[in-house]
Amino acid sequence: MKLQFIRHATLWLEYKGKQILIDPMFSEKEINPPIPNSPNGYRNPMVSLPVHPDELSEPDFILLSHLHMDHWDSAAISLLPKSTPILCQPGDDPMIAASGFQRVEAVYSSVTYEGITVHLTGGQHGTGDIGRAMGQVSGFILQADGEPTLYIAGDTIYCEEVADAMTTYRPDFVVVNAGGARFNVGDSITMTPEHVKSVCADAPNAIVIAVHMDTINHCLVSRENLRSALAGTPCVDRVLIPEDGQWC
Repeated sequence: MKLQFIRHATLWLEYKGKQILIDPMFSEKEINPPIPNSPNGYRNPMVSLPVHPDELSEPDFILLSHLHMDHWDSAAISLLPKSTPILCQPGDDPMIAASGFQRVEAVYSSVTYEGITVHLTGGQHGTGDIGRAMGQVSGFILQADGEPTLYIAGDTIYCEEVADAMTTYRPDFVVVNAGGARFNVGDSITMTPEHVKSVCADAPNAIVIAVHMDTINHCLVSRENLRSALAGTPCVDRVLIPEDGQWC
C-alpha cells in the first residue's frame, strides 16, 4: 500500500495494484467563498493543489464518503471521466449519476471490486441540530489479500460508529479527518486532537494518518496545533500528519 495525501480530504491510494482516488476536491486556491457562519472570512480552498489535477484524473475507481463541496466539487466533476467507476454511500448515487457518471454503485454493507473488499462504516458529522443538518456521512474499510487493512473514517467526530469500526476490523492504518471543523455555534463536526487521541487508544497497534487541516476556513485546528496537542502523549509516534502532496 502507498498513500499520497493530496489536500484536505483528497487522497491518492495505491492498493492491490489499483489506483484509487478518494474525496476529490480540485478547486483552485481561493476560488470559493468562506464557509458561512464561521469565525473567519478566508476564501476556500486556502492553499493550492500540490499536483496538477490532470495527474489525478485517471484512477481505477473513486471512493466518495459524501457529497459536501470540500469532498466532491464542481472542478472534480468537470475533469474526471464520466466512465470512472465510483463507490459511494447509499443515497448519494442518484446525484452522482445526475452529473453524468455512468458507473456509480452505492455500498450498502460491503462490496468486492477489483479484488478489494470495501466495507461501509458509519459516522457522525457533529452533534445535535448541527450534526443532523450536516446529513449522512460514511467511511470505508479496505481489505485485500497481501495488503494492510485501511480505515478511512471520513467526516466524523469520534463516536460509537468509529469505535465499532475499529473493534470490528482492527485496521492497520486509520485516516482521520481532523482539523476540528466548526461553526460559530455548536461543537466540532470533525475530529479534534482529543478525538485523535481516542482513536489511538482504541487502535493501539495502528498508524493514524491525520488530514483535513489548513485548507478550509472553518477547520480551526492546524497541523501545528495537533502536533502540539499530541506532544508527550503515548500516541505521538503513531500519528502521521502529512504535508500536502506527501506520500505515506
